[in-house]
Amino acid sequence: MAETTDTAKLTLKGKTYDLPVYSPTGGPDVIDIRKLYAQADVFTYDPGFTSTAACDSTITFIDGEEGVLLHRGYPIDQLASQSHYLEVCYLLLYGELPSSTELEKFESLVTNHTMIHEQMHNFFRGFRRDAHPMATMVGVVGAMSAFYHDSTDINDPHQREVATIRLIAKMPTVAAMAYKYSIGQPFVYPRNDLDYAANFLHMCFAVPAQEYHVDPILARAMDRIFTLHADHEQNASTSTVRLASSSGANPFACIAAGIACLWGPAHGGANQACLEMLKEIGTVDRIPEYIARAKDKNDPYRLMGFGHRVYKNFDPRATVMKQSADEVLELLGVENNPVLQVAKELEKQALADPYFADKKLFPNVDFYSGIILEAMGFPTSMFTPIFAVARTVGWISQWAEQLADPQLKIGRPRQLYLGEMERKYVDIEKR
Repeated sequence: MAETTDTAKLTLKGKTYDLPVYSPTGGPDVIDIRKLYAQADVFTYDPGFTSTAACDSTITFIDGEEGVLLHRGYPIDQLASQSHYLEVCYLLLYGELPSSTELEKFESLVTNHTMIHEQMHNFFRGFRRDAHPMATMVGVVGAMSAFYHDSTDINDPHQREVATIRLIAKMPTVAAMAYKYSIGQPFVYPRNDLDYAANFLHMCFAVPAQEYHVDPILARAMDRIFTLHADHEQNASTSTVRLASSSGANPFACIAAGIACLWGPAHGGANQACLEMLKEIGTVDRIPEYIARAKDKNDPYRLMGFGHRVYKNFDPRATVMKQSADEVLELLGVENNPVLQVAKELEKQALADPYFADKKLFPNVDFYSGIILEAMGFPTSMFTPIFAVARTVGWISQWAEQLADPQLKIGRPRQLYLGEMERKYVDIEKR
């Protein structure tokens, strides 16, 4: 726990209370209100917890004002351009970049755990063919605790480690199987001779009737998407995982809870909403019309892919994603894709408009990721499952960190109650 660096004074009903203040490595100071209820009989009120630190963490730091995202101190743009997803996984899990020997061992461990229990194939077949892949993933990942009993004891460090590797290794397989099931194609087993991203693409797009070769540029783009979405501090789904974990739930149940939260359109579904918006605009000449609507305070319309709950500057992930979009679309021969043209021109016009600059509405990571995924051949229903694959390591890192925290308590938010107080029950004949 951080040391007290100052004291805040709260005066309430004539009494003054001293509240400890902690200074983090980065970000604003934090006022400790844990004893406030016991001392003053009051709660604090913070809908959405936007001003509340629910934990201390050493994993990810975001400075929304400056557009900074660090994983264990390393800038996301450096990791996305110089590292790769499994190395970033190691970094998030263990706190340091691995040596070549450590990385080789970790990659081998993940690669050799990518298959899922054969009986789980039957579990998939219990879903309707038109079930959303996210619905399938929530069910299948939650059910993993029924197939892997030997890694559900959260008090056993070895079992926690086994569960960690299994989740990171098997999530691409589960997502690919959910996709294959939704389109009526046979499941494709993972291959140990392919890297993490290439293996996922192979499981999604290969068919038994012919050979499928993963283009290294597409695999690299997929790896970047995974890397850019690996962790993002205490967002809604991560907070959900931590809250579920605080009750002592097994790791598979906690990650299933995170997937369910991620499914929300305000969270993991934003790139799908952005792509649908670009298609609705359709052509470059219609952009001014939509910008005008977004600026009209009487029109509820807003541009998707601009602005962020945390970032009040450029999303540092967006620049890397834009580069990947150019590379992928050029490779696939669709650099003149009308959706991409609309995206580029919309970004240009919006950034030149003082309205967006004043409100700090800059393109975020979702603005280009949907274009890349669609160009690769993924339907919009798979955008959020891919996000879930990437974010699994962040969830499991935060889960492991919380379990090791001696201050861990079951989550129990309070409320501002505005309902009726005690009333007498009235018999139905007298109502």
